[in-house]
Amino acid sequence: MPAYGTHFTLDVEGQEDETFAVVEFHHHESFSSLFTLNVTAASINPAVPLDQLLESNATLSIFRDNIKQRSIRGIVTACEQGDSGKHQTLYSLQIHPPFWRSALRRNSRIFQNTGIEGIVSTLFDEMLVTQWQSRLSDDHPKREFCVQFMETDYDFISRLLAEEGIFTCEEESDGVQQLILCDSAESLPDIEPINYHPEPSEDTKLYHVMQFRRSAQIRPAAVTTQDYTFRAPSWPGSFNHMGDRLDSQYPIYEIFDYPGRFKDEGRGQAFTRYQTEGWRNNAEMVSGVSDSPKLYPGVRFELKEHPCADLNVQWQVVSSELIGEQPQAQIGHEGEGTMLTNYFQVIPGQQTWRPAPLPKPQMDGPQTAVVTGPPGEEIFCDEHGRVRVKFTWDRYNPADDSSSCWIRVSQAWAGAGFGNLAIPRVGQEVIVDFLNGDPDQPIIMGRTYHADNKSPGSLPGTKTQMTLRSKTYKGGGYNELMFEDATNQELLSMHAQKDMYTVVENDRTTEVKHDDHTTITHDQTLDVNNEQHTTVKKDCTRTVTEGSHIVTVEKGEQHIKVNTGQRSLFVANGHSVTIKDGGETNTVQAGGQNNTITGDRFLTVKEGNQTTDIAGELKLTVGNAITITCGEAKLEIKNDGSVTLNGVKFTFIASGEVKVEGKEITLN
Repeated sequence: MPAYGTHFTLDVEGQEDETFAVVEFHHHESFSSLFTLNVTAASINPAVPLDQLLESNATLSIFRDNIKQRSIRGIVTACEQGDSGKHQTLYSLQIHPPFWRSALRRNSRIFQNTGIEGIVSTLFDEMLVTQWQSRLSDDHPKREFCVQFMETDYDFISRLLAEEGIFTCEEESDGVQQLILCDSAESLPDIEPINYHPEPSEDTKLYHVMQFRRSAQIRPAAVTTQDYTFRAPSWPGSFNHMGDRLDSQYPIYEIFDYPGRFKDEGRGQAFTRYQTEGWRNNAEMVSGVSDSPKLYPGVRFELKEHPCADLNVQWQVVSSELIGEQPQAQIGHEGEGTMLTNYFQVIPGQQTWRPAPLPKPQMDGPQTAVVTGPPGEEIFCDEHGRVRVKFTWDRYNPADDSSSCWIRVSQAWAGAGFGNLAIPRVGQEVIVDFLNGDPDQPIIMGRTYHADNKSPGSLPGTKTQMTLRSKTYKGGGYNELMFEDATNQELLSMHAQKDMYTVVENDRTTEVKHDDHTTITHDQTLDVNNEQHTTVKKDCTRTVTEGSHIVTVEKGEQHIKVNTGQRSLFVANGHSVTIKDGGETNTVQAGGQNNTITGDRFLTVKEGNQTTDIAGELKLTVGNAITITCGEAKLEIKNDGSVTLNGVKFTFIASGEVKVEGKEITLN
C-alpha cells in the first residue's frame, strides 16, 4: 500500500485480504436507481472459485494518503475470470446494492391498508435489504388497496416511491452504508465546501472541481390531474400545479393525467405537485468534473471560488460517474499512476429532486375471482353492495373477509333508489375488470358458472330455458322466474319459496286465452273495496267439498238473474231462508212453478196475513188428509172421501141455488 497519494482496495467476503488488487473501476449511481460498480482486479490466485464470489458482500475503498475517503459496499452479482499472465489473473466483478435483489423477483400480490413504509419494509425484509432508513417528512397516508401485478419488486417499489414523491440514495456513515428514503432536500447531509479550480493542482491534500457547466432544457411546465370517487360523484377531483422558474420557457406545456391515483383533496394536491417536480427534475442542471470521491448522490456542498458568483452557492449531487484507474496493480504495468475522476451532476441545494412518474402496469383484460366472506357467511357486503374476492393469482391472502378490498359490483340497472340489485354470494365465481386498466381499481362486471357452481336446470337438456333463480339464505329453497322457449312448449313459470306480495298502483288486466287453473291449499281472502263484476260466457261451477259456503251482503241488495234457461238449487239436508226485515217476492213471469218436497213442509207466518191470488185455477192433491184449523173451527178432508167440518156457528149465504146431495142426509 503506497504511503501517499490515492489508491483503491477491494475486499470480498470469504476471501483473504489483498486477494484482489484493483486495476480499474467504473461506478455509476444516481437518485432513485441501483448503482452499478464494475471492478477489474488482478489476483495471484489463478482459480478463485466464482461460486464463492456471487452473493458475497464486497467493499471498494478509496484512500488518500492512507486515509479512507469513501467506501462503496454492495453484493457481487456477476463475476468473470479473465486472462492469466505470468504472475496474476484478471477478474471482473460487478457489484450492486442489496436492493438490486428485488429486481430479480417478479410477483403479484395485494397490500391492504398499508402505507408506503410498510410496503417497502415487507419487501425489503423478504429481499434481505437490512440496511435502510426512512427520512420522510411529508404525510404519506395508508393505501386502502395496492396491487403489485406481474412486476418485479424493484419496479413496484420504484413506481410507488415516484407516486409519493420519494427518492432514494445510498449514504455511508460510521462504516455503515444505508439506503435512504427521502422526500425533502432538507434531509440530506452537508459536506465540506469544495473549491473550483479549472487547472490541474499540485495540492494533493484538497479536492477540487475542475469543470462546472450549467445547462437548461424545456420541460413540462405544469401538471393537471383528475380522478373520480363513487363516494362523492359530484366532486370535481381536479388539481393543477405550475412548475418553478418558468421565465425561460412557455407555460403551455401541460401534462394531463387521468386517473390521478387519488381519492381525496390532500392526496390530489400532493400527487400533482410531485408529478410536476418529477417532470422538471432536470430542467436546470449543472454538470461537473472533480477529483473528489465524496461528491455522490445524496450530499450537498458549497462551491467556492468560481468566477461566476451566482454559482458559488449550495448544490446537491443527483448523479455521479466515478472512474478509477490503478494500472500499477498489475505486476509489470506501471502506467501513469492512480487516477480518479468524478463526472457528476447537481441541482440547487434547496430544490427537492423528485423521480419522474413511472408507468403503472395495465391489466390486459378481465380476470376471474371467487367471492369471499367470514366463515359460515353466505352473503357478505357493505352498505354500497360491494363484496370481497380472492383472485386466482393471490398467494398471500386467505379466502375470508380480508382477502381483498371492497369491490363494487356492476348491476344491470342502477339509479337513484331504483334499478337492479343482485349481490354476488360467497363462493361464486365473478368476472373482475379494472377501471382504466388500473390494478388498484377492480370492479365486478359479471358472474360465471364452473364445475362446482353449476347453472339451474340440466344442460344441455334445458338449453331452451332462461332462468332467474335465487337461493334461500342459509337454506335450500329458492325463488324463480323461468322462461321455457321450446317450440310448442313455451312456458312462463314463477316460484315463490314462501310469500308473494304484488302491488298494482292502478289497473291490472289479465287475459287467459285458454284454461286458467288456480289451486290454493289453505285459505283465500279477496277484498274488493268498490265493485266486483264477474262474467262467465258458459258454465260456472263452484264446489265447496267441506265446510260451509257463506255469502254476506252487509249493505245493499243481492240479485240472482237467470236470463235464459232454468235455475236449480239442490240441498242435501236442510234449506233455511230468514228475512229479517221487509218482505219476500217470488215472481214467475212465464211458465209454471213446480215445488217438489220429499219430506215435510212447514209454512209459518208469525205476524200479518198470507194472501194467495190465482188468476186461473187452484188444484191441491193430497195423498192422505187435509186439515185446516182456524181458532175453534176445523176442516178435515181424508183420502177415504170423508169431509168433517167442525165449528161453533155455521152461516151459509148464497145468492143463487144451494144444493145438498148425498145417499143419506141426516139433520138433527
